[in-house]
Amino acid sequence: MAGVLKATTGLTGLAVAKTPHHTLGVLYGKILRTLQKMPEDAAYRKHTQDLIQERANILQANLNVEAVEKQINCGQIEEVIVQAENELILARKMLNWKPWESLVKEAPPNQWTWPPAQPSK
Repeated sequence: MAGVLKATTGLTGLAVAKTPHHTLGVLYGKILRTLQKMPEDAAYRKHTQDLIQERANILQANLNVEAVEKQINCGQIEEVIVQAENELILARKMLNWKPWESLVKEAPPNQWTWPPAQPSK
């Protein structure tokens, strides 16, 4: 991490990350390993894997935290860490839920239609 460590994030309840590169690298690795356990054609895996790999590449290419924040463009590095922690939790839940599997029974008519069909008068 280049430069001086900032004193505060300015966000209530969000402390300054002491080792943001290491923390994000570990989280991104765990997310990618979790995604590899899902079928390759699962939409969640494909889209999340692309995003996390892109962010991991940005992290590896930049030692400067400000450059990483600017390229990822999702807030301060501490906010990106929180996002990665939440994504890891979700990825593990998705692995358990298996949303790529077929429904147990057929969905009711118009289940996936929005806005819902209005009844005839």
